[in-house]
Amino acid sequence: MKSMTGYGEGAHPVQGTKITVQVKSLNHRHLDLQLRVPREYLSLEEEIRKTVRERVSRGRVEVFVNRFAQNGRTRKVDLDEELLGQYLLAIRRAKKKYQLSGDVGVSLFSSLPDLFHIKEIEGDAASERRALLTALDGALKKLELSREREGRRLSHDMQAQIKELKKISVTLEHRAAELGTRLQRPSAPVREDETAARSEKNGADAGGWVLKGDINEEVVRLKSHITALAQFIHETEPVGKKIDFILQEVQRELNTISSKVPQLSVVQLVLEGKERVEKIREQTQNIE
Repeated sequence: MKSMTGYGEGAHPVQGTKITVQVKSLNHRHLDLQLRVPREYLSLEEEIRKTVRERVSRGRVEVFVNRFAQNGRTRKVDLDEELLGQYLLAIRRAKKKYQLSGDVGVSLFSSLPDLFHIKEIEGDAASERRALLTALDGALKKLELSREREGRRLSHDMQAQIKELKKISVTLEHRAAELGTRLQRPSAPVREDETAARSEKNGADAGGWVLKGDINEEVVRLKSHITALAQFIHETEPVGKKIDFILQEVQRELNTISSKVPQLSVVQLVLEGKERVEKIREQTQNIE
């Protein structure tokens, strides 16, 4: 069982460049994937999404990709030598034609427009793709470990709540057995019309058994649901939705039991059971 909350990061160098990937996940009903990548890697977005979807099934997942030049250079300056030659030729012609004095120095270069061009240092696309996916794989592995650690903590707490639910179900089973012994036929003779009236009023069968207080079936189903719940806790596949469904079934059985047997001792057990269910439900919101 894994939590939906976690963090992982990975990095990989390639040709003087370092690619880093950070992955953060939070609670979410479904898989909500958000990417932040440099423009150089926009063409790889769909591949990144596919890789993440194969590893994460639920949660809000944010992926941050960065690209750094390890030698401190991410851009370079190019001199337009052809344009410079034209500038110098024009200057020499102007000097000759107008008999100007003075020498042309390097300081003049900075005042000449379009002489220098700043360009981004481009890497090998195939090599950087492999480096990015390697860094992403490392980040996702750490994310998974982080989610597993948090999942173990949640599992420990949920197991404690399930243990209490089992105790409650066993006590309710004893109450059901006690109620069963009390459901006896009337000791005094009852006229046929009175039997029919009681049957209609109390939900009794033709033999006079009071069925409203019989909660044996509900208790059996309750115990079955709790057993399934305990098994889900130990699964490695995503189980959040399964647990949420089972909790609804447990809640339904508890409600039926309390409506059938509104005795104080039973109602108290049901209320305690509902409290345990709610605590497990809160933890389920964090489970993948």
